[in-house]
Amino acid sequence: MAREYDIAKASGLCTACERELAVEEEFVVALFDTAEGFRREDFCKPCWEGRPEEAAKAFSIWQSRVPRPDEPKKPVVNNNVLIEFFEKLDGQDVPARINFRFVLALMLMRKKLLIYDGSGEEEGHEIWTMHFRKEQSPVKVIRPELDEEQIAEVGSQLGALFEVET
Repeated sequence: MAREYDIAKASGLCTACERELAVEEEFVVALFDTAEGFRREDFCKPCWEGRPEEAAKAFSIWQSRVPRPDEPKKPVVNNNVLIEFFEKLDGQDVPARINFRFVLALMLMRKKLLIYDGSGEEEGHEIWTMHFRKEQSPVKVIRPELDEEQIAEVGSQLGALFEVET
């Protein structure tokens, strides 16, 4: 399957000053929505503090930390960032965004943050109705026609973006 987005992993460098980020250094990840897709940029904290215009343009922002080489790989993004990203993708009609949102829903279900309530059909699409564990408001998710390989590919792209295992 051709990649729908080529999302960069953490580069280890600050986008602004090009300094290598030190082990255990905290940094800011900014995700920008461009015509070509999502673009990830990493910033050391001093460079990010001087960029309020970038913060206003970012689709999503979170903090991360450079892991030690001997540190076991673990998620470095919290659940709130995943939920915020999921919610910002609501209502988007670009197929790759619909795919991202669906796979994020699967991830949030696996984390027991999103509960599946049922499915139906709207405008020719299968729609899953869900709710967040601590809320009862319904959340609707389009279920795209993805096979297991495509779901794994989208999951891999999300994992690269958020530095999480999917």
